[in-house]
Amino acid sequence: MPLFYQQDINDTTRLAIWKIEEAESFFSSTVPIQREITHPHKRLQHYAGRYLLRYLFPDFPYEEILIADTKKPYLPYEQYHFSISHCGDYAAAIVSSNKRVGIDIEIPKDRILNIRHKFLHPEELNSLLSQTTYTYSQVLTILWCAKEAMYKWWGWGLVDFKEMLRIGEFNLQAEGVMSTRFIKDSIQIPLPLHYKQFEKLCLAWVMNENTL
Repeated sequence: MPLFYQQDINDTTRLAIWKIEEAESFFSSTVPIQREITHPHKRLQHYAGRYLLRYLFPDFPYEEILIADTKKPYLPYEQYHFSISHCGDYAAAIVSSNKRVGIDIEIPKDRILNIRHKFLHPEELNSLLSQTTYTYSQVLTILWCAKEAMYKWWGWGLVDFKEMLRIGEFNLQAEGVMSTRFIKDSIQIPLPLHYKQFEKLCLAWVMNENTL
């Protein structure tokens, strides 16, 4: 079984990462999809992410998933809150029965250096300069991963990554929790951001019941 990582966060929230090694037929026999995906690998990623939902909670109602205008998948009666991410040959999902969640996985690549000013606030760029344990590409990947997880937690689109998704001072470790906050107008919501670094993969997830 290519289960790469699993974490039971508490009694109501679980996450997992799947290393995709199966043929599409392994997933398509049990996992429905609501839209046509023509690219074979993207379709395989999509299947694997949906597969994890019922792997984590066997009663997860696949057939009730709807897609919002922002492309966020959701359940209309919110029996579960969930978030899915894909990257390379990996798929990840987080599911909770009582809290809003967001997850992201990324493979570190040097090209992220070229876009750091597009998603990091000047204060966050200053914190980046103080990191010495890891390469800039590793640190930037975690920060991008963190903001993607926050964005998915929000789920309503129209987000300025630099101004609305803010990361406090941090000292990057192999795994830990960052102090982050979601800012909209005059309202700020604290979002403790959990992250974990694997050899060639980064994971970030957030869980919070608050909404604006």
